[in-house]
Amino acid sequence: MTAAPADLLIDHPTVADGAALWRIAKESGSLDLNSSYSYLLWCRDFAGTSVVARGADGEPVGFLTGYLRPERPGTLLVWQVAVDAAQRGRGLAARLLDGVTARVMAEHGVTSVETTITPGNTASERLFTSFAARHGAVVERTVLFDREQFPDGPHDPEVLYQIGPLAPTS
Repeated sequence: MTAAPADLLIDHPTVADGAALWRIAKESGSLDLNSSYSYLLWCRDFAGTSVVARGADGEPVGFLTGYLRPERPGTLLVWQVAVDAAQRGRGLAARLLDGVTARVMAEHGVTSVETTITPGNTASERLFTSFAARHGAVVERTVLFDREQFPDGPHDPEVLYQIGPLAPTS
């Protein structure tokens, strides 16, 4: 657990947090909402590469989910980042990203971060480009999945942001 802005605590997620993560994602208005079941599984199976921010009452007010890529275990793929509306504008998403990255660098030797961002998601673009700048890393962008690859109707392309190599933190 680490300190966060003011009264927030950065912590590992637990299965008991799954419903709150689903709610925060749903209320974000910008994330692709996964099933509630997937958030429960995420909190169980990927807690070591994910993180939550807890308010004074212990309830999650933000989260970041990620995993180590099986064929590239030195790469953390960030799946989703969401912050409750009442907590936005405080730098919490950046704290979540920096915190989980420092942890997986120390525990697993991670040297790069990947994420996908749909064009026009300015908040995510800023979050990840500023992360790269803070960590002395280069950002490469390529389309990972084009709109025609999505079977369930219109979907913006997903642009892969590859960030690395990361400078060691002190």
